[in-house]
Amino acid sequence: MFEGSSLWAGVISGGMTQVQDTNAWANGQLDKTNYFIRTTGNVTGALGVMAGVEYGGILGTSILPGVGTVIGAILGGMLGDRIGRTVGYQAGNALFNTQITQNMMQPVTQQSTAQQPH
Repeated sequence: MFEGSSLWAGVISGGMTQVQDTNAWANGQLDKTNYFIRTTGNVTGALGVMAGVEYGGILGTSILPGVGTVIGAILGGMLGDRIGRTVGYQAGNALFNTQITQNMMQPVTQQSTAQQPH
């Protein structure tokens, strides 16, 4: 299913956004939690692009072969990216913004000093 142009469209789309987010995190513009949330969105967005290009192209071909294939693939990729990122951000928020996860992401030294009686 995911091969050829749809695979590369997803890899390039998700990869470029991930590089931007990684640079922002490395420069201190993103905290760790938001970086993880955005990474989740980037992965699901890339999958959405792949599926959107595939199925949009198929739908476009069934309506108007040739031109419809190209238009369907482009619109499908855009829609798939949008839906994939939305789902990914919501899943990332649900996963990484819980108290348990926040405690797990703290450095061990902070946890051990916080647990010692004063």
